[in-house]
Amino acid sequence: MTPQDIALVRSSFAQLHRRKIETACLFYERLFTTAPSTRALFKTDDIQAQAAKLMETLMVALAMLNDPGGLNVLLARLGERHRTYGVRPEHYEAVGSALLWTLETSLGADFTTQTRAAWTELYGQMAKTMLAAETPSRRSA
Repeated sequence: MTPQDIALVRSSFAQLHRRKIETACLFYERLFTTAPSTRALFKTDDIQAQAAKLMETLMVALAMLNDPGGLNVLLARLGERHRTYGVRPEHYEAVGSALLWTLETSLGADFTTQTRAAWTELYGQMAKTMLAAETPSRRSA
């Protein structure tokens, strides 16, 4: 990602800070509507607590964008953990779509074409790293 992409992602995420739980709950509502099978992956009915965890994880990941090595370690651990929850590769596409929809819905006109492209690239990189870490052949290597 370019420094401009990083700045766009961080500034757009910062705009959601006051509404972070509301935004994350909107994300989960969209995810469960568009990919109902994902609901069974969550062992809790407390979506607000899950929403807080999601936003905290995103905040940490965004803080690490200038440290690709550290970010990759974080994402690899997340990928391994998500595998134990039953997350499958096709779930990543559903999550990415729900994330972009949520950002567009929450940010409105501030979710520009450039901001969308930056988030799309970032999520693609994150998903790729998490998927690589959760692949059983990689785990045994």
